[in-house]
Amino acid sequence: MRVVVAPDKFRGTLGAVEAAAAIAAPLRAAGHDVVEVPMADGGEGTLDALGGANRTTIVSGPLGGPVEALWRLSGRNAVIEMARASGLALVDEVDAVAASTYGTGELIAAAVEAGATHLIVGLGGSATTDGGSGALRALYPTAHLRGVRIEVACDVTTRFTDAARVFAPQKGASPVQVEFLTRRLDALVEHYRAEYGVDVSTLEGAGAAGGLAGGLACVGAQLVPGVELVADAVGLGEAIEAADLVVTGEGHLDTESFAGKVVGGVAELAAEAGVPCVALVGDADPVDAPIPVWSLTDRFGAERALGDAAACLGELALDVALFGESAVGRSR
Repeated sequence: MRVVVAPDKFRGTLGAVEAAAAIAAPLRAAGHDVVEVPMADGGEGTLDALGGANRTTIVSGPLGGPVEALWRLSGRNAVIEMARASGLALVDEVDAVAASTYGTGELIAAAVEAGATHLIVGLGGSATTDGGSGALRALYPTAHLRGVRIEVACDVTTRFTDAARVFAPQKGASPVQVEFLTRRLDALVEHYRAEYGVDVSTLEGAGAAGGLAGGLACVGAQLVPGVELVADAVGLGEAIEAADLVVTGEGHLDTESFAGKVVGGVAELAAEAGVPCVALVGDADPVDAPIPVWSLTDRFGAERALGDAAACLGELALDVALFGESAVGRSR
């Protein structure tokens, strides 16, 4: 069989590249033709899925201290993950009100100064709910962005003014702070409309990364569903059309997995191509999934699934091969 392996990261255990390799190795050893396509949805892991970092820039972290932010430049194309500059993982003690996207703006400016005319900015894992105001301060004046195409890979469809209510509690915000942050976002809607002529309150996905997506839209950025953007960039659709079986996966599967995330996006492409698709996941909530879902926790127990995820994926991949051979046989 020709098998396309296109997982997301298994958060806390394996990156998408490592997960793809763990699944692919036993399939190759069994004689199958395997294509590895590590995936991301615009959140953490997007940089790795699109080639990995080859540049480092020191920028302001979410709370102002310096951080070394990795990013990628290839010709005139740059890939940036906002989490590398303004991510929750960069702070020891969260401060949902003070956290700023200023460093992400600095990173965008550095990419443009280095000659990039096309930027992909992945959102996800942010520490911030500043509506992108910090990034816009870092980018001011914005004349240097003329002729630069910015695509913002959104991993959610949240509206701008809903960003605090939906995400700020995950970033340490108290109920009082959520109310304050929501009022601040409401005020930014009016400010952005007056300053840039853009109504961010109407843009789907503008609330991604605490509203950073909306802020960048004010300087001409295009908001794009992250999984679609990454899939197009890595040629996933073409790979699937030539496949007999597709294997995707992620650390935890829930209803959101089929709403703009990697597993759902890969499953849709496989369905369009008429190719069987299976998801290998760390664990899974009870969901009505459109594809078979095999859980490492169910098969190997939680302790081993977390402690030795790569080996578990390798063992489960052999069962996937048998499933795929049966499915291909039926279709022929």
